Amino acid sequence: MDWNVYLSGEIHTDWRQRLKEGCEANNLPVVFTSAVTDHEASDAAGDLLGKEDSKYWRDHKSAKVNAIRTKTLIENCDVAVVRFGDKYKQWNAAFDAGFCAALGTPYITLHDEEIIHPLKELDAAAMAWAKTPEQVVEILKYVMTKA
Repeated sequence: MDWNVYLSGEIHTDWRQRLKEGCEANNLPVVFTSAVTDHEASDAAGDLLGKEDSKYWRDHKSAKVNAIRTKTLIENCDVAVVRFGDKYKQWNAAFDAGFCAALGTPYITLHDEEIIHPLKELDAAAMAWAKTPEQVVEILKYVMTKA
């Protein structure tokens, strides 16, 4: 069985690539999905429906168009990995974690110790907290291969 792993969160570091390479190196049966990681394309998704003069309405339309993808992929994943970086506030990742919690979808948070406090509720609902993508690989390896 292939596991469907949804990747959520910050897009400015190589954590996704490290996770994918680790799973590949361990021959784990994983299919990765995620939101659109091209920031400009994601911000402009609502422009497909016509340009907006208001920033609010542009963001509103883009959020709804993007939600078609994220909602569908999260609802159909086996587990999600939600990454929080320290440089940017990932409100969308926090929303994804809350959505997983509401659906009962297991998720793993991935972040440094410095931001434990602001993420305490999200960590409390997570099945695991990891500090590195390599730890996530070890968790996936364990749950997929141990009898």
